[in-house]
Amino acid sequence: MLRACGGAAPAAMPALVRARLARPASSTAYAAATASSSALEELAAGRKGLARVVLKKGKTQIFRDGSPMVFSGAVDRIIGRPPPKTGDVVLVADGTEKPIGWGLYNSVSMFCVRLMQLEEEAKRDPTCALNMERLLEARILSAVDLRRSLGLPSVHTNAYRLINSEGDRLSGLIVDIFADVAVIASSAAWVEKYRQEIQFLVNKVSNVNHIKWRSSADILKEEGLDISEQKEPEPSSHSGTVKVMENDIIYLVSLEGQKTGFYADQRESRHFISTLSKGQRVLDICCYSGGFALNAAKGGASNVIGIVPYDSEVVFFYFDFCRQALT
Repeated sequence: MLRACGGAAPAAMPALVRARLARPASSTAYAAATASSSALEELAAGRKGLARVVLKKGKTQIFRDGSPMVFSGAVDRIIGRPPPKTGDVVLVADGTEKPIGWGLYNSVSMFCVRLMQLEEEAKRDPTCALNMERLLEARILSAVDLRRSLGLPSVHTNAYRLINSEGDRLSGLIVDIFADVAVIASSAAWVEKYRQEIQFLVNKVSNVNHIKWRSSADILKEEGLDISEQKEPEPSSHSGTVKVMENDIIYLVSLEGQKTGFYADQRESRHFISTLSKGQRVLDICCYSGGFALNAAKGGASNVIGIVPYDSEVVFFYFDFCRQALT
């Protein structure tokens, strides 16, 4: 069971995760934040060593409007001794040093800070302010609720994107659900830092029985993190392939395939193709698992060819194959 900000931490969780989720702001700072004109300023008073990333003049509005990526070129100066380290929580401030939000710092990446919460949000509900563990729980709960409102999962579809990085305000984190398997794709240093908490929270999502963690090694190098130098990762609770259904079409998804194994964010696009295909001849180039080709066949296309480049060869999937996959 996930909870929104301000709820109690579940009892059945690893001690480290429970301690982090339960960690409150100081009572004095919390009370002041509910009444102060600057919630983050008051809460920061109770956090020793919290650095402040000050933006250049004229650079604040884009972040107030929702962009989560603070490029290093937008930063004027960093206030704090010792300076923040990659993964540290920092305040992001305007030219007058007044906080506009807070996020996670990276000393190497072109994304100096990934903003996690704005001042206005912290003022409305300070319980998640400057607390990444509680914010993670609240954002994942919000993502679950949103998908449920869209009818996901359903008897017709059990493959879908649960967390869509910036779309769910967790920049660098993607979670795709394939039946009872959650594939977590990490492309940010902060995601690796909070791996234990993320896995715990995703495992609490209904019907998730297995987790597959996939780190984007090349992208993480740009974040200053060489995962090849780390100790061997924990073994995955699931590997190989998993059978899933999307819009009543069955696929066999390889958990070692492209991205998370399946382009779950293209569900509506694939369905749209089925509405255009009746009586048409359809060519699906670089079709991967054949999602567009299969939906075209389902939509009544007279002829479907899917082309998959594979080891310098070309494999053709014809309409008869597509028709068999739909039965």
